[in-house]
Amino acid sequence: LEAGHAASFVVSDRRVAAGTKIQYWSAAQAARAGVASRYRGSLEEASAELEVLLRDAVRMRMISDVPLGAFLSGGIDSSLVVVLMQAQSSTPVRTFTVGFDESAFNEAVYAKRIAQHLGTEHTEIRLSATEALHVVPNLATIYDEPFADSSQVATYLVCREARRHVTVCLSGDGGDEGYCGYNRYVWWRQIWRVARWLPHGVRNAIGHRLGAVPAQKLNRIMNPILGVLPSRLRYDTVGERLHKLASVIGEPTPDALYRRLISHWNDPARVVIGGREPADTRFADSGISDRDAFTEHMMLLDILNYLPDDILVKVDRASMAVSLEVRAPLLDYRVLEFGMSLPLDLKLK
Repeated sequence: LEAGHAASFVVSDRRVAAGTKIQYWSAAQAARAGVASRYRGSLEEASAELEVLLRDAVRMRMISDVPLGAFLSGGIDSSLVVVLMQAQSSTPVRTFTVGFDESAFNEAVYAKRIAQHLGTEHTEIRLSATEALHVVPNLATIYDEPFADSSQVATYLVCREARRHVTVCLSGDGGDEGYCGYNRYVWWRQIWRVARWLPHGVRNAIGHRLGAVPAQKLNRIMNPILGVLPSRLRYDTVGERLHKLASVIGEPTPDALYRRLISHWNDPARVVIGGREPADTRFADSGISDRDAFTEHMMLLDILNYLPDDILVKVDRASMAVSLEVRAPLLDYRVLEFGMSLPLDLKLK
């Protein structure tokens, strides 16, 4: 079934006599409704209304007759879910996170600080290269198909550890797509603001030169510069980010730029024998025609594609492999619809 659909069947004499598929919710329709009826309150008013919606969304998903916990990465989304869980729980919430030996990718230190601040019962597992390799032979059994999300290994391991203590976990999935959380939503605006005025050949030349410098060398060059910039402009792994910029700066249109930002491959169709890219990225189905609102197009396209085809596949199959149920309160339809109605300037603040 497609996302937001249900099927009903009429069974007669142990045989299906008739079947009907219905659509009970549509992200594209919700986006159109949000654009047609924009939220007109202030940032403070929007924050207060969103808190009410989130608190209830979390409360509903805490209803359980089995042990309950939460994934905690230390980022905004999962931390927010745990905050609202702990506020509505009389006992410490069980929280789980994955740590990495590579400091540039390790968010466990932030998760630990959040857990200590809230007083949760926190469990941290460390993912080493050796343990990751031990999981790889089982991936085909877990996912049933080629699946390229690199965090599938860590997701499986945190699910496995959580299942030793709880039966249900809440996650922070959906917050980025619904509330402009990914860097690419901001990057494309900054890149395109400059790139569209440069000739295509110049952009390609810049991308080629930038991509030819090893990421580690770029890190060494940029780190002293980043040290004197405001904290909001300091990025970890700046070399990798500049390589990503090099790979997208030559794209001729916002649509093409979006495709490159969400892909690890210059030509994804070449990865699979006989594969081909779709004619479009459901851009036409978004129902938003204002090109200035392309950031909102990107969020909707991610809700229509990236969430059901990657993020939710990753979490659902990893968790079901160890009999753990995962619930995502940030994907409550009321929370998503409210986000779709917010003006972009509120979501970017």
